[in-house]
Amino acid sequence: MTLPPGQYPIDGFPRFGTHLHRPLPAVPVDPVIEITGAVGKSFALPLAELATLPRRELTAHFHCVAGWSATDLHWEGVAFETFHRMIIEPSLQPDSSVTHVDGYRSFVSIEDALAEDVLIAERLDGRPLDGDHGAPARLVSPNQYGFVSTKHLCRIELHTAEPSENYHPSPIIDLGLHLLKPHPRARVWEEERHRHLPAWSVRRVYRLLIPVIAFLCSRGSRPLENHQVTGH
Repeated sequence: MTLPPGQYPIDGFPRFGTHLHRPLPAVPVDPVIEITGAVGKSFALPLAELATLPRRELTAHFHCVAGWSATDLHWEGVAFETFHRMIIEPSLQPDSSVTHVDGYRSFVSIEDALAEDVLIAERLDGRPLDGDHGAPARLVSPNQYGFVSTKHLCRIELHTAEPSENYHPSPIIDLGLHLLKPHPRARVWEEERHRHLPAWSVRRVYRLLIPVIAFLCSRGSRPLENHQVTGH
C-alpha cells in the first residue's frame, strides 16, 4: 500500500470533529443544502434532489492531517463537478468568477473542488452516513487532508476571492488553528499541512496530537472487518 508522505495506515475510520461532551448534530426531517454567496439569489436545495443527479461511487483512502490514513473507504454520492455544473452554475450572478467554495469552517479552491474525485457523499461502505461521519451528507476530497472534507454539509457559500480565516466559533480553538495555519490547498501528495512551515517541521507536532484525537474520537471508530469495500 502506497500512502502520501508522512501518513501511516490505521484500522477502522475514527470519528473526528464532534467532541464527546456534545451531542451529534440532529438530522432535519427534510434536510437541505443552502447555496449562498456569489449567486443571483440564495436558495435551499432539498437533499432528496441529489438522487435525481448522476450518481458516482468511489473507493479511496481518507488522510488526516495528524498523520493517520483510513484505507479503502467506499463512498457513494454525486460528483461535486456535476453538482456545480447542474445546480450552482445556472444560479451564479452574471460575469461572476468563483474562486473558492466554503462548506462552513473549511474552504476549498474551485480548482480543487472540481477535481474528478470530489463528491458530495451520502453513503459510506454501502450504508447511509451516520452521525459520526457526517450525516446526512458530507464533502469527500480524497487528495486533500480530511479537514477539507466538511461533515454535516448544510451550506455551500461561493466566493469570488479567498475568504478570511475564520476556522472555528470557539475563540480558543480558533486561536489554536490560527497558530497552526492549515494550508489553503491541503494536498496530501504535496504534504501541504501548514500554510508557511515545511512539512517535516510539523509532522511531529501533529503526531503528538493523535493519542488525544483517538481518545476523543473513539466512540466513532469502526472495526476494519465491518467494512463493505467494493471497487470503483
